[in-house]
Amino acid sequence: MKAEIFSIGHELLMGELTDTNSSWIAARLPALGIQVQWVSIIGDDQQMLTEAFARGLERSDLIITTGGLGPTQDDLTREAVAGAMGETPVVQDEVVQNLERYFQGRGQVMPSHNIKQALLIPSARFITNRNGTAPGWWTERDGKIIINMPGPPGEMHPIWEEEVEPKLLELADDEVTITRNIKTMGMSEGAIDEIVGEFFGKENPYLGIYSKADGIHLRIIARSRDAATAKTMIQPVEEAIHQRLGEFIWGYDDETPEQAIGPILKERGLTLATMESCTGGYLANSITERPDSAEYYKGGVMAYSDAIMASNGVPKETIENHGVVSQETATAMANAVRDSLNADYGIGIAGVLGPSEVEGKPVGLAYVAIVGSDSVKEFELRVPPRRVVIKRRLANQALIELRKLVVASGGAS
Repeated sequence: MKAEIFSIGHELLMGELTDTNSSWIAARLPALGIQVQWVSIIGDDQQMLTEAFARGLERSDLIITTGGLGPTQDDLTREAVAGAMGETPVVQDEVVQNLERYFQGRGQVMPSHNIKQALLIPSARFITNRNGTAPGWWTERDGKIIINMPGPPGEMHPIWEEEVEPKLLELADDEVTITRNIKTMGMSEGAIDEIVGEFFGKENPYLGIYSKADGIHLRIIARSRDAATAKTMIQPVEEAIHQRLGEFIWGYDDETPEQAIGPILKERGLTLATMESCTGGYLANSITERPDSAEYYKGGVMAYSDAIMASNGVPKETIENHGVVSQETATAMANAVRDSLNADYGIGIAGVLGPSEVEGKPVGLAYVAIVGSDSVKEFELRVPPRRVVIKRRLANQALIELRKLVVASGGAS
């Protein structure tokens, strides 16, 4: 099955929003036996959209869209699909009633413009959206399918996982592609290439290597007529990577550093506290991305100056003798926040975010410390001197190293 993806909205063309929906969807189609051939960003113009749908129906079996399903005049996805299909949309009274109940539940009266979200053409059916007012459309005719979903990821992701993906899985009858992403930290891309180089250069299964903000990723891709056979093809490559790189592996597939460490802390009943300077709260934000993080994260201090460090338990003499940006200060930060919040582990991060040097130390230099009841992990990092890269890289590596420390002390693997 050949597919294309449309991300719809002038805000995408203007650079006001970044299109993350297309890549998110595209990553999930190969396992369904669906090949993506085109990805397009289209503005809120009915003629352009109608032409795009008509062209897509000629060259593809499946069109998947996000955006343009709101109640305003510039939300034109439904109208464009109707135009491309040559069908007239009709208001569905039952959906109008559901929308009215949605607004009543929030103490509001439904604006009249929301009625357009109840429109439907004969070849379409609604896709339930339990997180918003805009239901999706599943349109099917003459062996062609158009799937329209809302743009906000918080609405689109559940719709995909609960309704769209299961239905597409039923339809998939071509070659299936299965992927396995293995994430490592602590070795260079070149060093890993030398260790598992024999698996590169093969078509099926294919092994790719990618440098990311959270380490080096190894992605195994296998294609077969069915998922079970594809998984069997992946297994020996994955086992070899484990045998040779096991100590450097921290996560799999869509796992983020916070997703990799969170369940281990929760399972062992361990708690964590943080004090960070140059990451500006990025570490705390990453940890709290997990909905259950309150069960193991005691809290954090964003100490953006030596005065704040000192007021939160970092000895002044440590700062005076070694500087704000030093391994000694990072370790003192970890100890101070661990003690003050009564946590099992404390993380301290001290570094130079820029734009200028601090204490004669360059932008991108940082020190991290992880302190437990019977273990201490200290390390220096030199990160490319870009603010977002510094924040992300330091936060990611701190959590990955914490996972290694907890696992080595007897936690889950």
